[in-house]
Order: sequence, then structure tokens, then C-alpha cells
Amino acid sequence: MDSFIKGMALFATVVEKGSLAGAAQVLGISPSAVSQQMARLEREANVSLLHRSTRRLTLTEAGRVFHEHCVKVLEQAELARQRLNEYREAPLGELRLAAPSGLASSLMSEIVRPVLLAHPQLQLSLLFQDGILDLIEQCIDLAIRVGPLPDSSQVARHLVDWPNVLCAAPSYLASFAPIVEPEQLQQLDWLLMSTDTQPSLLRLHTEQGAQFEMQMPSRLTANNIIAVKQFALDGLGGAVLPEPEIREHLRSGRLLHLLPQWQAPMISLYAVTARRDAQPAKVTVMVETLQQFLRQRERQARISASSN
Repeated sequence: MDSFIKGMALFATVVEKGSLAGAAQVLGISPSAVSQQMARLEREANVSLLHRSTRRLTLTEAGRVFHEHCVKVLEQAELARQRLNEYREAPLGELRLAAPSGLASSLMSEIVRPVLLAHPQLQLSLLFQDGILDLIEQCIDLAIRVGPLPDSSQVARHLVDWPNVLCAAPSYLASFAPIVEPEQLQQLDWLLMSTDTQPSLLRLHTEQGAQFEMQMPSRLTANNIIAVKQFALDGLGGAVLPEPEIREHLRSGRLLHLLPQWQAPMISLYAVTARRDAQPAKVTVMVETLQQFLRQRERQARISASSN
């Protein structure tokens, strides 16, 4: 099929230029090579396409009909090439983006608003889910994932690191003695994310190098971080949540930061695609926007925290 389409292009060029020599000059090959390829095309079609004389070429009836179809096919091929270039050079079409449910908030709105305003031909389809989706099966162009990433065949680009915070509502902590040592954390019921690889294991450390590890007792798990946060706000137990997710609740006092001198491992966010090469512009632009926005937001938060 590929050689036949090349033959169509050569035949259309011969007709356009009116001679084998004219076509050879355009195609950058010798007239004899053009003649040989035309002969092969006629043998494969088993029909004459041109009447040849020493002074001119004329189309047979079959050649005239074939030429009309060649022109249409080549026009469509050129249009297809142009459309591919558009997808490579500018964000357009549908971008299917999967993200954790915690981003289904004003944060995601802040991220996508400037992209949509800058690129009117782009449409976004957002899928919020804390579980791992199959990018290929679900036709997902880009996914925001929390590391570590289990599938090494996928391509991940680091976006930002968020601190994890031990927290609980004042109403829940009222029935316990003030928590000043990590061992006291074992007294609490913990609200856990069932999508975590080790949901009940808590590891803490201090800047001085001290370490603490425990299994967190739990009576309630959920596969959605928004639900876990709400359960914590309602006083059903302690939770380990990304600091940006609860930043405003910590400021307002609806949640209290437990043992701030002890730190849980950071949570890393990645932009994940099924392949590295030949990414359309819509994916490239969104990854760069995510990285710039999230990192700038965290820098501003650190500056704000250090000034208070």
C-alpha cells in the first residue's frame, strides 16, 4: 500500500508537469527512474495510464479517472499532515486528565483557568479518582499521581513535594491528654486511605535524626482523600493529610497539627503519561503549567509561613 501511494504521488506529479523530465526535476530523481516507476505502476494496475509520444504525454480514460482520485487522496494526505502539525504545535482537541480527588477543588480551577483562556481550541475532560487508572484502556492523556509509581513502563515527571501532616479536630482531641510524645499517637483511632500501599504504617523523624515507627490503629478507612479530610474535621479520628489540602483548616483551628517537630515522609506528585515521545502540545503545555503553578504555590506558602 505504501508503494502504491508513492506511485499515486509520482503519477500526479507527472500529470501536473506534463512530462517525465519535469516530474523528475521536481522529485529530484532521474527521468529514467520516473519512467521505470510509471511502468511499474501500470503493470501493478494492469492498465495503461498515459499515452506517450516524443513530444507530449496524454492521459488515457483510465488515467484521467485515476488522476482525479490521486489528487483527492493527496489533498487528504496533506490535510492530515497539517492536522498532525497543529496537534504538535498548539494545544487543541480533548485533553483527558486524571487527578486525585483532593485536587477537585479551587486548586484545579486555578491551574486550568489560564490554560483554557490561552488556548480556546482545547477542551478538558477531568477524571478525579484516588485509585490507579489504566491510562491506555481509559484513553487518558495525562495523570497526576502520588508516588511511588508502581508501573515502571510509564513516564513520570516530578511536579512538587508536599509535606504530610498529622492532624485531628480539637473536639476529638479533647478526650485525650495533650500529645507531646509520638508514643501517645497509638491511643488515637486513625482515619486511613485504603488506596495507600501501606495505609496503617506510620514513620516519623525529626531534623535531629530521631525516628519513630508504629502501626496506626484504625476503625475507618476510605478510598477518597476528601472523605478522610471530612471525617477528620467531624472529629472521628486522627489523619495524615497533605498540608496544602488542610492548610486553611490548620489556620482556622478546625484541625490541629500534632507533634509538628516530628515529620512524616513527604508526598510527591508526578505527571504521568503512557509514553515519552511524540507528545502533543496539549500534554506538554499542561505538564509545564502544573509544574510551574504547584511549585510557585509552595514557594509562596513557605515564604508566608516564615514571615508569620
